Amino acid sequence: MKKVTVIGAGGQMGQWFSKYFASKGFEVTGYDSESKIGGKDIIESDSLVGAILKADYVVLCTPTRRTPEIIRLIAKEMKRGTYLIEISSEKSKVVSSLSKMPAKINPICIHPMFGPGVKTIKGQNIISVPIKDAKKELTVAKSLFEGANFVTIDAVEHDKKIAVILGLTHLMNLVFANIISKDEKMLLTEKMSGTTFRVQKTLAESIMTESPELIETIIANPEIRRVAEELWKDIGRLLTAVQESKTEEVINYIKECQERLAKHTDINESYKKLTKMVKVVEK
Repeated sequence: MKKVTVIGAGGQMGQWFSKYFASKGFEVTGYDSESKIGGKDIIESDSLVGAILKADYVVLCTPTRRTPEIIRLIAKEMKRGTYLIEISSEKSKVVSSLSKMPAKINPICIHPMFGPGVKTIKGQNIISVPIKDAKKELTVAKSLFEGANFVTIDAVEHDKKIAVILGLTHLMNLVFANIISKDEKMLLTEKMSGTTFRVQKTLAESIMTESPELIETIIANPEIRRVAEELWKDIGRLLTAVQESKTEEVINYIKECQERLAKHTDINESYKKLTKMVKVVEK
């Protein structure tokens, strides 16, 4: 029976991976220095090094900031030929630690693009970042997470894309959630609200179920600076144009945006999807 150890097994993703591997017939050992480990079929270890000595696979579900140091701590203690799987949302520093590991350990650097609420891995997106042997690493990842969709991209490009995919969405929704959280007449607001507000509020609130540390890591991605500055600049520009009654400038901004979107998306289809989503949610 293959043995897998999950470091950070008490966290949300740690619990998800522990359950996932247990359901696949692995012997699962969990270690967590901060949170309590729950779940049947999970062997709890009270020592980091003890947890990894016999493992065939070690999965790091640890805070991104601490991951490079944990890699350094455990890599030399792991058995020859075993796999160290890392799932953090920002890759540049982690990749440099993974590439410095002893040659006897195989690195697998992935970023699961789903949260702990998903019931099945089927159809979920996983990003794979090559470290030493791209082909071998991808093959192993695909065999462990059968049914997922894989995209391979290098660490620098990963962090640039994630600045938009996670950084921008988290930044906007965090601020939106902060503003609506101060609304003293929320019941009235909800009674008055239409589709757009309800969907946006649901999205913002669901992002706020993540740990403050994870959200901070996501918006601290240095690559977000570029995107966030454009957001800041454009909001300023639009507000100024509105105040100065430059109607045409605002309308042109909107039209240009619609034209660019139309090259890749059918926005009318998106509106239909939104209506469907609301129907499902409001049932």
